[in-house]
Amino acid sequence: MGSNRIITIARQYGSGGKTVGQMLAKDLGIDCYDREILRMASDDSGLNLQMFGNPDERRRNTFLTRAIKKVYKGEVIPPDSDDFASSDNLFNYQAKILKELAEQESYVVIGRCADFILRDNPNVVSVFIHAPFDYCVDRGLEKQSMTRAQMEKYIQKTDKQKGDYYMYHTGQHWSDARNYDLCLDSSKLGFEGCVEAIKAYMAVRFKEQ
Repeated sequence: MGSNRIITIARQYGSGGKTVGQMLAKDLGIDCYDREILRMASDDSGLNLQMFGNPDERRRNTFLTRAIKKVYKGEVIPPDSDDFASSDNLFNYQAKILKELAEQESYVVIGRCADFILRDNPNVVSVFIHAPFDYCVDRGLEKQSMTRAQMEKYIQKTDKQKGDYYMYHTGQHWSDARNYDLCLDSSKLGFEGCVEAIKAYMAVRFKEQ
């Protein structure tokens, strides 16, 4: 395994996790990937993103999808398969891109179940950014024009979709602290504090490398 460092950021809506990831990447002088991974997966596979509507961490909340898991096992579906043009295969190609990038460069990635996909890479640092619900609501209202009640429902729905997406592809609970190296409360540390905490953790963990 090379010396590239990968930092995966999972985050509750309104916690500022994406901002923390972007700040960290800028501080370290590396790229931060988010939805770009979808485009790269589309380019690599030849699958048109428009075929999937909105495949980004969304999964229709039906009894069927709650009952079924499609846990990622490291494969992509071949072009001659009926399931090649499926949202499951788009996820597989996202995973393929993340693994290939890890061989080429250090980077920060937002979401994408990257902590699970890259869990066997010893140079990955997985982070979960969270905050109290009221804090997330207040931050959400700074960005979007909604009533407080609307924002509360929006956050609950968005975080549930992320949890369902994570469960479907990993078989694990998205908010389980055991899935991550660090769980940081952005309301207590602030965004810069979260960046410094991640850097401090990396300095201790990788000190002999």
